Amino acid sequence: MNTLIILGSSSPYRAATLDALALPYTQISPEVDEARQAGETPLAMAKRLAEMKARHVAQAHPGALVIGCDQTGECGGALLTKPGRPDAARQMLTQSSGRAAVFYSALCLCQTEAEGATRCSLDVVETNIVFRTLRAEQIEHYVARDTPLDVAGAFKAESLGIALFEKISSDDPTALIGLPMITLVTRLAEFGVDVLGLQVSTDGQ
Repeated sequence: MNTLIILGSSSPYRAATLDALALPYTQISPEVDEARQAGETPLAMAKRLAEMKARHVAQAHPGALVIGCDQTGECGGALLTKPGRPDAARQMLTQSSGRAAVFYSALCLCQTEAEGATRCSLDVVETNIVFRTLRAEQIEHYVARDTPLDVAGAFKAESLGIALFEKISSDDPTALIGLPMITLVTRLAEFGVDVLGLQVSTDGQ
């Protein structure tokens, strides 16, 4: 495989997930403004940011295949993003306790082609979850143990955060971590990268 793959994300969780495919890649932070736009829905925000990150890195690295990602959540009409601080994480989990939420994991692949045009794909995988009814001391313990300050929704589903949920429903079990791998493998093949080692042509033949 001669294509340079770039993960356009600074997230160590997405990198750890991508490592499972055993593909050589480089990780580059896209350095874009992730602020929510006025009136923007969580779904629209995730799609816009995933594409913005992928395009930003692709423009700086012609020929590379760039993976851009973003994730937002919504619970009771409130946007769930990265809490940043322990008190904000506790508040977010308190508000989510006993309620249903939906998370949008957006995935964008971009590659600048020989003629200068940029080819992109954009997908969103939805994950529906139901939080357990959590006591204040449980929330306190969880935040102290897992320090979920840099993840949307204030939980790490790949570790102790799984104990926060009564139910998870999604077409892709990896989507909640922020990188939907089933969709990624499909899109990589369309760009000529077969993770199982087969030669895949970019024209589908």
